[in-house]
Amino acid sequence: MTKDLYPVAVASDHAGVEMKAGILRELAESGYPVEDLGPGDGCAVDYPDYGEAVAERVASGAVRLGILVCGTGVGMSIAANKVPGVRAALLYDDTTARYARRHNDANVVVFGARTMRPEEVLSRLRLFLSETFDGGRHEGRLSKIRSIEQRRGAPAVEGAIGCPT
Repeated sequence: MTKDLYPVAVASDHAGVEMKAGILRELAESGYPVEDLGPGDGCAVDYPDYGEAVAERVASGAVRLGILVCGTGVGMSIAANKVPGVRAALLYDDTTARYARRHNDANVVVFGARTMRPEEVLSRLRLFLSETFDGGRHEGRLSKIRSIEQRRGAPAVEGAIGCPT
């Protein structure tokens, strides 16, 4: 993983608690400052609560990256993307992990505990963290996403432009 260490917020639902634990270990071993936003056990919880909590930390600038885990990753992706300034990407393969960062400057990454093996998740996370945003023509596209958010009534979010390059 990159040694450009920045704060990361991590959460899951009940289906993702075990996978989240592995992600937390990986980040800690790499020296990343981490906020574990829960849950602490496998008792049933509602994924939108945790997706929003991580997304809010990212959108506020309190952390530079969010990581979410639920059963498939779809629910957490939907919930996190409701928060203005968040670009959550479900990293379902290596290409997605690479280009979510390079082209979309994703600032929240999402994994599916029921659809992905732990070693795949850690590999994709490392790949995502090793990439940088390409900028250029992609910056204009991100500007269009921010314009959509503003037209839909969301306030402009400054400083939520993903991980540092």
